Amino acid sequence: MSSPIWWLTKDGDLDCLELYERHYSAYQYKDGRRRVLFTGPGEKVVLRTAEGDAMFVWRRFKDDSGQQGINCAVFRNESRHLSSELIRQADAIADCLWPGCRHYTYVDAQAVASSNPGFCFISAGWRRLPDRTKKRGLIILERDAVA
Repeated sequence: MSSPIWWLTKDGDLDCLELYERHYSAYQYKDGRRRVLFTGPGEKVVLRTAEGDAMFVWRRFKDDSGQQGINCAVFRNESRHLSSELIRQADAIADCLWPGCRHYTYVDAQAVASSNPGFCFISAGWRRLPDRTKKRGLIILERDAVA
């Protein structure tokens, strides 16, 4: 395994907040409030690179879609590092924190600039499920639990 890239940080980290604001899934308050936190409720771990040019958020919460496990709530990479390597390292961290838990995420194929949405996750060993979310038709990607 290569040298660790991720640093542990907290919800509200200013560099991560800037990255989050550029992420397609960033929630916009209707009343124009300025965001301070970006992760949402539940058990969470926020990772960032030393330079603050990539972020990854793990969340464990009751997901309305019925998915079980640890959710990659946000991943944004503007760094020189390969996204698949960042994901593999984030997976390893989650495996230590939540051993035996499935990892999953959603991708909005309409909102990403890729002809193969989720490819970086697939390159990191994840797989695309045949079903999509019922409410918004999002792609579901998963990585099985590691014992």
